[in-house]
Amino acid sequence: MGDQLVKVDDRTLKLTNMEKVLYPEAGFTKGQVIDYYARIAPVLLPHLADRPVTLRRYPNGVDGQSFFEKNVARHAPEWVRTERLPTPGSSKGNEFLDFVVIEDLATLAWVANLAALELHIPQWKIGNDPDLLVFDLDPGPPATVVECCQVALWLREELAEGGYEAWAKTSGSKGMQLYVPVEPGEIDTWSYSRKLAERLAREYPRQVVATMAKAQRGGKVFIDWSQNRPAKTTIAPYSLRARPQPTVSTPVTWQEVEQCDHVEDLTFTADEVRARVDELGDLLDYI
Repeated sequence: MGDQLVKVDDRTLKLTNMEKVLYPEAGFTKGQVIDYYARIAPVLLPHLADRPVTLRRYPNGVDGQSFFEKNVARHAPEWVRTERLPTPGSSKGNEFLDFVVIEDLATLAWVANLAALELHIPQWKIGNDPDLLVFDLDPGPPATVVECCQVALWLREELAEGGYEAWAKTSGSKGMQLYVPVEPGEIDTWSYSRKLAERLAREYPRQVVATMAKAQRGGKVFIDWSQNRPAKTTIAPYSLRARPQPTVSTPVTWQEVEQCDHVEDLTFTADEVRARVDELGDLLDYI
């Protein structure tokens, strides 16, 4: 039931359980997940190019158990590109893992068929130093993405003074992220991001915190600079999130950030994101 063989480029894929509902509140099925990823592929794939992907799979939907999968699934087709990469400090004691690299529509459809709703990527490409400086803005309740927007604007200003241009996207969950393209090896992204976050926390102590301690985060925005560790990943642009609704990590304009008054202003579902891309293209067009 709900299974079909499809041809994607020159690959043949078996798609299974297409009618299975993965987002119960929205009635959003696995078939719709696959369809979303297939349609968004032209703007998503460039952001995944040459980056090892960590999949977060939800075989029984967003209300069921999930698991992160770094090592390629056992039954992967032979045409799926994998890269064996070191994983120091692995919680499972693995020195190396074989990561999937999603570089074509067929591989993207294959991972979507695994109910890999979320695609997480590092800030570096295989064999290279980081080419992205990332700030993950995480609001401590009752703060929301609205407060994140103010912090994003302060960060943008500070970065501009250092000669860097920042690009904004929602996390698709509660917060948002800023991406800053850099030349690989140009700066130590780890120490640069830490110093900048700590400086803003000193300048705006009532709104900003730069430490992990949750007790200090109530009503403030945590600037998580630790995402710049090589082993860390962030949600990929245009990835779905496992929320009650099929929300998406969505690139946004600075005008939208400036004008955000309500959480709904920066909450976008799969259908809305497809319509945005049709109209606006990829707003993260630094690639």
